[in-house]
Amino acid sequence: MVALTPFALKDAPALIEAVYPAQKISFEAQKERKANLGQTLTGLGSYWKGRKPLILVRSIVLGTLLPQTEDTERDLEIFEMLMGFDIESLAKRAFIKNTIKPAEIAARIYLHNPWDYFTHNVKITELKFKEIDDLEFPVNSDALGLKLRWRRDIEEREKLEIYRQYLNSIDGYEEKASLCKRPEEVDQEWLYAHIWPVVNQYYQIYGINAQSHQELTEQLGQLRYGHRPKVADTFSGGGSIPFEAARLGCDVYASDLNPIALMLTWGAMNVIGASPERKQEIEAAQKKVADIVDQEITALGIEHDQHGNRAKSYLYCLETKCPETGWMVPMSPSWVISKLKNVIAKLVPNHTLKRFDIEVISNASTADMKEADKGTIRDGALIYELDGKVYRTPIKTLRGDYKDTDGNTKNRLRLWGKEDFAPRPDDIFQERLYAIHWITKETLNLSRQETFFSGVSEEDLKRESQVSDIVCQNITTWQESGKIPDMFIDDGKETARLKRERGWSYWHHLFNARQLLMYALYFKHSTPEDYIFNAKTLDWNARIANWMIHWEKTNNVFYNQAMNTFYNYGIRCFTSHEAGRSFGFSNSKIPDVTVKIKNHEASALAEQNDIYITDPPYADAVHYHEITEYFIAWLRKNPPKPFDEWTWDSRRALAIKGSGDDFRKGMVDAYKAMADHMPDNGMQCVMFTHQDTGVWSDMIGIFWASGLQVVGAWYIATETSTELKKGGYVQGTVILMLRKRPAGENAGFKQRLLPAVRAEVKRQIETMMHLNDEVKDKLSEPVFNDSDLQMAGYAAALKVLTSYTHIGGEDVTSFALRPRTKGEVTVVDEIVQQAAEAANSLLVPEGLSADTWQKINGIQRFYLRMMDIETTGASKLDNYQNFAKAFRVEDYARVMGNMAANKAQLKRIPEFASRDLTDSTEIGATWLGHLIIGMQQILDEKEPQSVISQLQADLPDFMEVRPMLIEILAFIEHKAPEKTTRDAAEVLGARLKNMRALGQ
Repeated sequence: MVALTPFALKDAPALIEAVYPAQKISFEAQKERKANLGQTLTGLGSYWKGRKPLILVRSIVLGTLLPQTEDTERDLEIFEMLMGFDIESLAKRAFIKNTIKPAEIAARIYLHNPWDYFTHNVKITELKFKEIDDLEFPVNSDALGLKLRWRRDIEEREKLEIYRQYLNSIDGYEEKASLCKRPEEVDQEWLYAHIWPVVNQYYQIYGINAQSHQELTEQLGQLRYGHRPKVADTFSGGGSIPFEAARLGCDVYASDLNPIALMLTWGAMNVIGASPERKQEIEAAQKKVADIVDQEITALGIEHDQHGNRAKSYLYCLETKCPETGWMVPMSPSWVISKLKNVIAKLVPNHTLKRFDIEVISNASTADMKEADKGTIRDGALIYELDGKVYRTPIKTLRGDYKDTDGNTKNRLRLWGKEDFAPRPDDIFQERLYAIHWITKETLNLSRQETFFSGVSEEDLKRESQVSDIVCQNITTWQESGKIPDMFIDDGKETARLKRERGWSYWHHLFNARQLLMYALYFKHSTPEDYIFNAKTLDWNARIANWMIHWEKTNNVFYNQAMNTFYNYGIRCFTSHEAGRSFGFSNSKIPDVTVKIKNHEASALAEQNDIYITDPPYADAVHYHEITEYFIAWLRKNPPKPFDEWTWDSRRALAIKGSGDDFRKGMVDAYKAMADHMPDNGMQCVMFTHQDTGVWSDMIGIFWASGLQVVGAWYIATETSTELKKGGYVQGTVILMLRKRPAGENAGFKQRLLPAVRAEVKRQIETMMHLNDEVKDKLSEPVFNDSDLQMAGYAAALKVLTSYTHIGGEDVTSFALRPRTKGEVTVVDEIVQQAAEAANSLLVPEGLSADTWQKINGIQRFYLRMMDIETTGASKLDNYQNFAKAFRVEDYARVMGNMAANKAQLKRIPEFASRDLTDSTEIGATWLGHLIIGMQQILDEKEPQSVISQLQADLPDFMEVRPMLIEILAFIEHKAPEKTTRDAAEVLGARLKNMRALGQ
């Protein structure tokens, strides 16, 4: 046995610099995302957006620690085993999921003695038992009348062997893995038991002898750094990076300027990552708090009716006086309360009081449900019918919108004061309880409760008044003691609407009297875990949490990033509120490692770490400071240990956000601090979502000034189609790997840089494509897709550029930090763009020659490249966005038939309108544009010869370009999804081939 020698891998290249199974990690990352609340850390609070998938973090840590060897293909195989991607691991993951049916197995794989594994029932009498015994799979068991099920006495190893065979019969990793549990959902010791003999043998030259990921991590750390690896994240956010690094066996350092983010990081380590014994203690403490609050609420009698039923939810709506009639009109975009039970609220005119009574009707008819769904708020106006006449008043009129002397839009809503928690009698918008969701007395203590909806009785209104009186009497004391907020709402992108649309100026205005009372009771008990519990429930119980008629409960406030003000809303009473405080503990114990959590900006780092993995806030769609202030308002006054050591303020001025000169300077300060506190053989991973080459240019400048050099880049599709990613946001993450730039001066000039960049791009992509070919021959699927190869082009440019200290005679730090003028194109912008073009010139779609590819322009390359990609089923919008930018397409949307995030596709040839193909459009004047017109004419049964004649007339160099036109048509003939287009391309291409002389 070779002894493990500290620092033996001190200078060895990391595996992630050369090999990374990006496609498989992309699929697993999205699978984790789609688990929604089934994700390990979202139980802490799904309000914190942008957590990177744990499987992605694990892959980066392992890829950074593992060494490259001379056998790249085998390196990849070992890496995939450690990630749980190999066929044996997939079989185990499928075994645990247990969704593959015996009939599906019977239809796909050969089994000589199937009855060793299955039992059956026979329904077709013509089938003899002897014939059944002699059956050899695969068979269509349904057609034979066989109802198959697993034998009860089948052993685990036998079943796993069947699963292996079945999964091997399926093409593509995604199809296999979709039948499996995620790796972290399976018992880790059992899942990985088979890999350790293989891993240990492969790395025996280094003295590796591990039986778990934690042991392997410890040993690799010794080999590289002389100790267990120290992983740091100075933008820790929701804590996924430090949590997964710790779970893998690393010492971790996590810091963030934002105390809410840091609280979630602490919770990841100390709640989700707690030992089973500690989790029992937390759950017991949680139950104790709940019992106390329950007793106090019950004693007050504010949630029970006279029959002993208990309220689950209360539904409220705004109410306002109509300027035309003087009637008070309830406001709601829909009066449907429950689609599950066909419950509606019906407005009944009360002429005596000049207002509407609200009746709650259960088991409403289809017609009544449809009528109720109209609501009284439509198209930005209050609309209602009274005595056969319809009245309509714009909301802006009700609100009294006007322009001040500076042209700013204002209104006549009263700004609520510090002690307000409900509208005053003369406010424009009043508030009204209109329905209650009850749990029946008989089922209160049962796991399956029976519920019903009712209207509001006089007794209910008395209980409402009692709650208001309690809050009114205590609000000042509660605010002073920190049980409820007294913090003013600062203006921001989203917070400004709270004042503009409702007049709310303090954070407690976002909660009504019942909510304030319940939170005040909970906040009497402030253990660290309770703080996280309470923060989580603040996301589900507020005036800005809308009522969901399909679920019969409130939505969470931060289901998207808008602080929406609703005309009607629901609140959760104790029973449903308490259900939201559950963390859903998973088996995620953090091993015995060192964990440090600090509240400071990234540039204040003062401790040495080996590996930095960061997800900085570049061009972020999430306004974290506003989310932070929503929670800080509640948590800032009496934080328990260790939270009392932190600064409970959003510190907007210090936060790195947005883009531009201040952003670059803040990022340089952060990354220089990390580089200064990293050994010479340390590594950094920077994740960010890129949208254009300007982002890359900024990042180059930041790394230059920080003394870092890019050594690799990968593209991972991490996001699913969510509200967060609607609009123009791409759905992928770029993984940049960096090391310290070697000491010394290294000057470069544009004329020398460009050839060096092109050469590096060519070397990088050819190396990756060679590995693709080798793996594809064995596994029938490549390692890298087009996005990975495209990223390699950017990475090659960054690798070359960031190795220099001077560009064109200018110090790179000065270059990086000098202010930019709008629209300025720097030498870096040019080089990055040329790197992208060099990469794409090498990625010639199968079926086109390199010569034709070089001669067509960006929009043609884009259309043909994406047509090729669509044949593989890749229809994510980010693919189109990435390639449009790489090919410098001005407006790729003009050639798109669908822009949905996960259903994106090109316009089909027949779908192009004549206006899309004029000479003034980007594609219209190109060879491809003329061919699209020609194919449409063939589809319209125009004589082929006249189509050829038109092409000759429209293309002055027709005879010269004819071979390329034929090649493009042949490509479309093989790639177009619809047969009619393929046939048209074949006809037109054949005519062009058979031309014997000009004019024929």
